[in-house]
Amino acid sequence: MYNELLWIFTQLPDDYIVLDTETTGLPDENGLPDIVTLGITVVRDREVAETIEFKTQAQKRISEEAQSIHGITNEQAAAFEAFDSQWQRIAGYLMGQLIVIHNASFDWPILLDHVERFGLPMPQIQGVFCSQKAAIPWAQAMNLPCSHRGPSLDVLTGELGVEDLRSKSDGIHIASFDSWQTALAIEQMRCNGHLDKDLGNKMTFVY
Repeated sequence: MYNELLWIFTQLPDDYIVLDTETTGLPDENGLPDIVTLGITVVRDREVAETIEFKTQAQKRISEEAQSIHGITNEQAAAFEAFDSQWQRIAGYLMGQLIVIHNASFDWPILLDHVERFGLPMPQIQGVFCSQKAAIPWAQAMNLPCSHRGPSLDVLTGELGVEDLRSKSDGIHIASFDSWQTALAIEQMRCNGHLDKDLGNKMTFVY
């Protein structure tokens, strides 16, 4: 129902990158939080081709609230590799790609803050697409729970009937799983947005 409101997802390229981060907390008077984990899912020909997670050593302490969300303690994070030492690999995934993020207004500024802080070269990309904002008209029409940022990934997962990867980690947020989950939700919304039921039957996902 109201699948015509998902048209924007049909305009996405067949190849793109989904990015997700888990952080030390929320922005506050001391600035943006640090990245603790960064997940990237590579979509090729509308199928998940690869999922990878980078664990990065935060310079700021992880708040108790953040620890309850992603389950990573300050002691664990202290053993992770520094962000700048892993940037070359991360940037290699981003180079020339459209970057899709569920809640891009949160994750993207934090990533750019790290790039600037460490004086790192930023690769040229196609752009950034926020899947959460793009899903707002459809979610509101469907009377789904929807904040000012848009429907959560959990809400989309339940409504679209895609595999709930987060359930495999007892609800703990894992950046690689969440980027993968976003890719599954996006491709289902793309299928629904085509208004062609036969197309949905032709979709295959690689797990």
